[in-house]
Amino acid sequence: MGYIAGVDRDQAVLFPETLDEYVSEDNAVRFIDAFVATLDMAKLGFARAIPGEDGRPAYDPRDLLRLFIYGYLNRTRSSRKLEVETHRNLEVIWLMRKLRPDHKTISIFRREHAEPVKQVTREFTLLCKELNLFGSSLVFIDGSKFQAVNHKDRNFTKARLEKLQALVEERVAEYLKELEEADAAEEGEAGATEAELRKKIEALGERKKLYASYQEQLKASGETQLSLTDPESRRMKIRGDMGVCYNAQIAVDSKHHLIVAHDVTNQANDLEQLAPMAVAAKAELGVETLEVSADRGYHSERQVVECEANGITPYVPAPKTSSKNKKRGRFTKGDFTYSAKRKAYRCPAEQWLTETTKTEKKGRTLRYFSNWEACAGCPLREKCTTGKQGRRIMRTPEEEQVAAMARRLKERPELMLERKCAVEHPFGTMKRAWDGSYFLLKGLSKVRGELSLAVLAYNMRRVLNLLGVECLLEALRSRKAAPQPLARAA
Repeated sequence: MGYIAGVDRDQAVLFPETLDEYVSEDNAVRFIDAFVATLDMAKLGFARAIPGEDGRPAYDPRDLLRLFIYGYLNRTRSSRKLEVETHRNLEVIWLMRKLRPDHKTISIFRREHAEPVKQVTREFTLLCKELNLFGSSLVFIDGSKFQAVNHKDRNFTKARLEKLQALVEERVAEYLKELEEADAAEEGEAGATEAELRKKIEALGERKKLYASYQEQLKASGETQLSLTDPESRRMKIRGDMGVCYNAQIAVDSKHHLIVAHDVTNQANDLEQLAPMAVAAKAELGVETLEVSADRGYHSERQVVECEANGITPYVPAPKTSSKNKKRGRFTKGDFTYSAKRKAYRCPAEQWLTETTKTEKKGRTLRYFSNWEACAGCPLREKCTTGKQGRRIMRTPEEEQVAAMARRLKERPELMLERKCAVEHPFGTMKRAWDGSYFLLKGLSKVRGELSLAVLAYNMRRVLNLLGVECLLEALRSRKAAPQPLARAA
């Protein structure tokens, strides 16, 4: 018995008569092609959306946009790899109608159209709203670090520069000492050694000047870090190590886990991201009220207040603090109960601490509560405080709203598990399945465009899996012929 035989390479074959026959009716490229065809490219801000009358004809931005959407859907982000696909991939050949732009043209298109790409992502969000794919009542927020085009050795802080300069000075001192020893040695041996050491000292002097110039740049910028390759990237903690990254943020709707809002920041943590992302998601969904859940890294009293002021109900657990009092077996602030009626704290010894002083700090009024007389003879004093006068409790103006949020969380503990299932999956898909854990471009505005392409591809893949190509094509056919209005900007 033989093997399954292939076609003889020298035998003439009859290929399909048209290129369209190579692509099945339910292939995703048909939806990509139809979706891009409905976009008003000029209104979205794409250059050369209207062809010029003079000069060499340019590529239609619709074709280059189609190529990038296909690439991000199929784990191909590199402009060079996309160029290769236009020569060998039948789906891409069909999508591009056998056009073969070079990698430089492809790369420039992505670099110059970061903002228009964000508008395209919003257009797809608008289509999802028309198809009733958003629950529009609850969203989950999370962030993840994406590596920037900047090695950590080319990132400097004030402390690191001071340390490097000290090392240079230490090394120079060592070489000078060796030089003195060489001068005291025999004349025949001293010549070569002395020249070599002076060359090293000169090189270290140049390095010291370079570090000094970096310090001046850092001081002039007013920033805490200086990145040489990508000036807007920052050193952040990533997977237990330090790397130069950007902090990507997404808000995911609870119904079908579609991303409704996204952004990129160079802030190292998520403390200031809750309200901006929640407000952006609320605007995209076009609702009056919204519930939002995030992990404890987003816990900020001011952010909670800002959310509630915008009609958003937050659910964010308090961070796990390593209180010194708790470690020493003493009472923490959680052991003191605040009474809104009496406007005072009740301590574990059943005594009341009333407001004694208050201070203004950064536009906030901080109130302090104490009861020195009760503390003086308290039998639990050793378990409470080591202060000479007694225990003092500080209360912030946002504490009542934060306490109310803690009570809401206690009533709905399932939200944290649901949040993890919904909002961590998109980052896992982008970074692991699609090999997108790093950005290819430099600068905040450009990496935001990159994230927009990834978000568009993620949402498109989920919707294709949910509804299928034919259903989406029918939805496009049923839309009005006139260009649809843009989704409201965040």
